[in-house]
Amino acid sequence: MRFEVTILGNGSASPVVGRYQTAHVLNVREQFFLVDCGEGTQERLMRAGVSPLQIRAVFVSHIHGDHVYGLLPLVSSMGFMGRKSPLPIFGPAGVGRLIDFFVNDFGQPVDFPLEFTAVDTSNGGLVYENKSMEVHSVPLRHRVPTTGYVFREKQDGVGTVPRSYAFLSDTTASGRAALLAKGVDLMYHEATFSDADRHLAARTGHSTALGAAKIALKAEAGKLIIGHFSARYKDVSVLEAEARTVFEQSYIAEQGRVFSLR
Repeated sequence: MRFEVTILGNGSASPVVGRYQTAHVLNVREQFFLVDCGEGTQERLMRAGVSPLQIRAVFVSHIHGDHVYGLLPLVSSMGFMGRKSPLPIFGPAGVGRLIDFFVNDFGQPVDFPLEFTAVDTSNGGLVYENKSMEVHSVPLRHRVPTTGYVFREKQDGVGTVPRSYAFLSDTTASGRAALLAKGVDLMYHEATFSDADRHLAARTGHSTALGAAKIALKAEAGKLIIGHFSARYKDVSVLEAEARTVFEQSYIAEQGRVFSLR
């Protein structure tokens, strides 16, 4: 049974040709969950072979455009495609206001319920649960209310070791987040800047590759994926190299790459 993360975008707010904005799709036993939804997400989903109709729920970290500008087009496409089942959406309260605008003022209603749940960005806790997994929120430190998520597979009763994935974006390095994501098999942590530009990271509420690696080390994660790269870096391999000085199992969030956990 699969537990895998497909990277749909690895860019930050400023556009770069060929670099899409943040979005991941998580496959847990053939259940698909979307994590953040930057511009162009639905096109990247289709390139990854995932139909918008397969998305069980959407988890949004915060209201900044490079994490939500793809959400309303995606919902519209689901409507055009005939979706009838409810779509659970989780995120800070501002995401709910965006959905209200779509439903009430956009003039393009859909024939399925949009079930928004506001996530408490000050306190971590269980936000979603089904038969195969739990999702817990992780308070993050950014310029607006922001949350990360930890997806933990449930024990299946046949001795299989449960797998886990943490999504931490956008944020300055946070020891609290590391504690709440303790022991995850796979961690995504934003790494917008290099350590040489740490003053920019501090000013904008972001992390460096080095800072992300330190959080992965503190969390005792199995592997680290870094992404949300500033447009100033044309060659992001330098960020991967920086992270590996602290946490060897660090990898670029290469668009289209699938990270599978066995």
